[in-house]
Amino acid sequence: MKKICTIITKLELGGAQKIALSLCTNLNKDKFETLLICGCGGILDNEAERDARVFFVKDLVRELNPLRDLKAFLSIYKILKKEKPDIVHTHSSKAGILGRLAAKLAGVQCIIHAIHGFAFNDYQNKLKKYFYILLEKICATFSDILIVECEQTKIKGLKYNIGKEKQYVKINLGVNLDEFKNYSKEKLLRKELSIKDDEILVSTIGPFKPQKNLSDFIKIADIVTRRNNKIKFAVAGDGALRNELENLIKNLKLSDYVYLLGWRRDIPDILYSSDIFLMTSLWEGMPIVSINALYCGIPMVANAVDGQIDLINDGVNGYLIKPFDIHFAAQKILLLAEDKELRTKISLKAKTTIDKNFSTEEMIKRHEELYEKCC
Repeated sequence: MKKICTIITKLELGGAQKIALSLCTNLNKDKFETLLICGCGGILDNEAERDARVFFVKDLVRELNPLRDLKAFLSIYKILKKEKPDIVHTHSSKAGILGRLAAKLAGVQCIIHAIHGFAFNDYQNKLKKYFYILLEKICATFSDILIVECEQTKIKGLKYNIGKEKQYVKINLGVNLDEFKNYSKEKLLRKELSIKDDEILVSTIGPFKPQKNLSDFIKIADIVTRRNNKIKFAVAGDGALRNELENLIKNLKLSDYVYLLGWRRDIPDILYSSDIFLMTSLWEGMPIVSINALYCGIPMVANAVDGQIDLINDGVNGYLIKPFDIHFAAQKILLLAEDKELRTKISLKAKTTIDKNFSTEEMIKRHEELYEKCC
């Protein structure tokens, strides 16, 4: 039996976190023993403790903090030396850097890193960007496998000389498609928000952090609702930028049109209650929520970044928008909202985008094959 250690920074309600937990709980228990190392204070902490053997490292935090980072590194190293896993599989940037360094020094046989989107991007300070690139390049030299969820991530990694092409393996994100297939489609969110049958609901799902660029979501809502007051907007999520977003909604007088729902677990209902799904992210890996939305047949309008480019065929199953082009995004929202025939046509195409290759079962199978080959 092979022992697999999964390491991730924090168990929030995000794609990387769901994948990490899914691997810990669904791998073949006759072949693999699993353990999880993560930071504290995530919304999924209790769920993780219920389903997996977890080591919480209090100093493993997302923010750069040299002292805490050193303490986190030493804690991870000690756990790895004691547990002696055959494979360390890291997720997310901070855990990927500290976890791989600790695994290398602990003498772990096989080191795998899943790139759910790089920590560097075109919207940050250049010094910070190239510092992250340097760290990724160093860690890639002792990584056996670099898992990507979309071709755009691999292209970006090779562009910055992060690893060699032979190290990259593409594995689709796996989601519980049955959760959406078997949903009763009651559309309870529309009732909760008093959305009328003749009104359009545009939604998005994600944490309130700079990556998600939710201020643009609200600005798009402002442009749209000035043209058509039968279109409403909802955001499922929460985070550090909540006050900023609430103030923007207040200043634009959008309180009757934009709803901040907080963290939600009823994702199928949110999607089936929605007519259009809008994503204003500035960078992404492969967003699970996009896979879910397309599977549910929800027409998407999304910034043309990373995994969205792989998923969305512009004008066929959704629309791709240049980041920050809020007027063009608003134009596409209005087009879909006011043309039911077009909305239905794109919805049918969206449903055909996602097949069993995006299922949890297929993702687990691919990882098991990879683990066995790596060992």
